[in-house]
Amino acid sequence: MKNWIKFFSIFLLILSLSLIVIVGWKSYSPFYSAEKTAKEAVLQDHQLKTVTDTYVYHGKDSYVTVIGTDSNGKNKAVFVPQDHKEKPTEVLMKDGISKKEALSEATKNGDVKKVLHTKLGLEKPGVVWEITYLNKQDKLNYVYIMFDNGRWWKRISNL
Repeated sequence: MKNWIKFFSIFLLILSLSLIVIVGWKSYSPFYSAEKTAKEAVLQDHQLKTVTDTYVYHGKDSYVTVIGTDSNGKNKAVFVPQDHKEKPTEVLMKDGISKKEALSEATKNGDVKKVLHTKLGLEKPGVVWEITYLNKQDKLNYVYIMFDNGRWWKRISNL
């Protein structure tokens, strides 16, 4: 009887872990597919020669941000719209503040426990850095900093 209990316990544990892995993999696959498609399109259209970073940005509209170097050796970000109704928007990285400067501006109040992510995205007023972090009370916070001048655009606190 003990062997059957051990067998079913181990079986249920393996089944649970397998389901968790499958659900996680399936939930990320649309993001991976969108990133891969945008990266290939940017490289094929010769907007970038090499790609260093790619991620999905969800604001008012959804974009895939592709960051890399163009054929002239300049660092550039290309925003590929998910709906494919508009043409991709490009911005030179030297024309705005860096990721490090945006993080410094967003976290200067000192109430940051852990930075979750920093993404470059496109919103109505222009290109923004989206910084998501947990504060010392473990509350979720979003800070949007304008890429061109480093000023705060929007802040969502204590979610």
